[in-house]
Amino acid sequence: GVPKKANVVSDDEEASDSDGDESDEEFFKIKKKSGAQEGGSDEASGDLSGAMSNALGEEDSSRFEEPEGTDADNITNDFDVSIWLDDGEDCLLETLRDKFVTGKWDDSNGAGGIGGGGGDDDEEVGDFEDLETGEKFGPNGEVFESDDEDDDDSDGATAGMTDEQLREFNAKKKESKKKDFDDEYDEDKKTGDGAENDEKAESEYVETLLREKEARLRRNKEEFGEEGEAARLRHEGFRQGLYVRIRIDGVPVELLESFNPIMPMVLGGLTPQETNKGFLRCRFKKHRWHKKILKCNDPLIFSLGWRRFQSIPVFSTEDQNGRHRYLKYTPEHMHCHATFYGPQVPPNTGILAIQKLSGNTPGFRIAATGVTLELDESFEVVKKLKLVGTPSKIYRNTAFISGMFNSDLEVSRFEGAKIRTVSGVRGQLKEALREGQPGSFRATFEDKILMSDIVFCRTWMPVEIKKYYNPVTTLLVKEGSEGWRGMKPKAQLQIETETPIEVKPDSIYKPITRPEKKFNKLYVPKRLEESLPYASKQKNEEKKRKKKSYVSKRAVVMDADEKKKYTFMQAVNTIRNEKVAKKKTKNAERRVEKAKEDARKEAKLDAARKANKKRQYRIDGKIAAARERKRLRGE
Repeated sequence: GVPKKANVVSDDEEASDSDGDESDEEFFKIKKKSGAQEGGSDEASGDLSGAMSNALGEEDSSRFEEPEGTDADNITNDFDVSIWLDDGEDCLLETLRDKFVTGKWDDSNGAGGIGGGGGDDDEEVGDFEDLETGEKFGPNGEVFESDDEDDDDSDGATAGMTDEQLREFNAKKKESKKKDFDDEYDEDKKTGDGAENDEKAESEYVETLLREKEARLRRNKEEFGEEGEAARLRHEGFRQGLYVRIRIDGVPVELLESFNPIMPMVLGGLTPQETNKGFLRCRFKKHRWHKKILKCNDPLIFSLGWRRFQSIPVFSTEDQNGRHRYLKYTPEHMHCHATFYGPQVPPNTGILAIQKLSGNTPGFRIAATGVTLELDESFEVVKKLKLVGTPSKIYRNTAFISGMFNSDLEVSRFEGAKIRTVSGVRGQLKEALREGQPGSFRATFEDKILMSDIVFCRTWMPVEIKKYYNPVTTLLVKEGSEGWRGMKPKAQLQIETETPIEVKPDSIYKPITRPEKKFNKLYVPKRLEESLPYASKQKNEEKKRKKKSYVSKRAVVMDADEKKKYTFMQAVNTIRNEKVAKKKTKNAERRVEKAKEDARKEAKLDAARKANKKRQYRIDGKIAAARERKRLRGE
């Protein structure tokens, strides 16, 4: 028989084994026929899948044995190639491919796939995405289809695109994903714990802000396009740092004549409500650094919102029953209410008050601060009024009072009012009298009053709030705040004009001299005293006698012994009285000397105190002068 041919390995396989660089796909390709079979290769290459069996030479198979009993020239082989050309998942070629790797090709989690059995030193290959094309690949090179809506939209959008359009689309998609990552990273940096004192975190935060700024600029550029700055100003208005030109109508000519380009001018807007004027009630407090308290009805300059104006405030305090009681001066260390006429502003608007605008005012200039509470056309502020009258006739618990009112009309207005005497007897006003002095009325009391009693009635009188509003127009005069002149307080006018202070005689405090009233002695008739119990009877009272008694009228005649004793006692008393007189004289002289010595010591102490005060006043004056010089220099 014909000996078996030895297994032959092709030259190509030797080259692949030696190099080790060819892929697995090259290994499984069908090789061309050699030598004598090249002539018939064209005929056989028409349809390999249609041929049921093809003759393979030693160049076409690495391991092939001829069957026994065949001639070398008549070699025929019934080898089926179609099973090797199948492309299915479970084809023979794929099962053969798995023999050359550790693991399975279709294992995507890396546990038993490529590199899964290579030991602990092997690294697992995860999923990755091609940012240029947007495709996603598995660890074995398989292509994944995205389930997200964005991927579906992108697949639909990329259909029918050219290469250039596809590259532009993928670049935008990559940029959007990078922006989302930067935003998430920036938020993490902003909300990081303990990053305030970390320089690295601070620099990263600054970089985050710069990226946000660049993103805003890029969006603005994309939004407004070629129109640029003009379209942006038309949509969002003028930003900070831009120069603008404003046209103002109705400007007085004095503003142009006294305009100072060095002095900045602040422009603001007013709401329609702020153009109206009315009464404002605010919570007011004198500034603790201001030296003097503020007097009611003295003009003050208010800084309220966008306006500066002068008005006349009325101070009041709110009682528990809601009544606003008039105050002549502001409290020293507490709030009060101030009501004045001016422009209407929203509640909770801050208020600043000063007395003068001139810069040469010594001391602290801010007089008071406050906040607005409510607005109205009118506010009720009342002050206490005490009406005084005297009784003209008294009938038991009824009396006729005069001098309290001037007419019957005033009496009718106060009918039923409560009245009271100085001694504390309460009463009520009944009606006016037809006869007698105009304004007299009849009143009833709890007890009988005396003619010397004074009757008074406590009432509340409304206080008029003056409608005075004088805007501060310092921009219309060349001298500025020094040239503007407003209303001056009454005290300042009296000082400037040297007018004496008006004194009302009724307002002068006079020493109260009340003569001691002598009441008649209580006299109890004898019949009533006899019927009274012993505890209520008068005791230890000597009855006055019209005539002298016998004991007081009788004469005392002394004998010789009694006269001697009486003379001795007179001499002793005379000596004692003399000693007492001398002692009093010496004590008086000693007190005079003591007073002179105390006066000399007090004079020395006064001189020392005066020198100390003078030195302290000189130091305070120098400090005040230095502060004034610094203020004038603008330091």
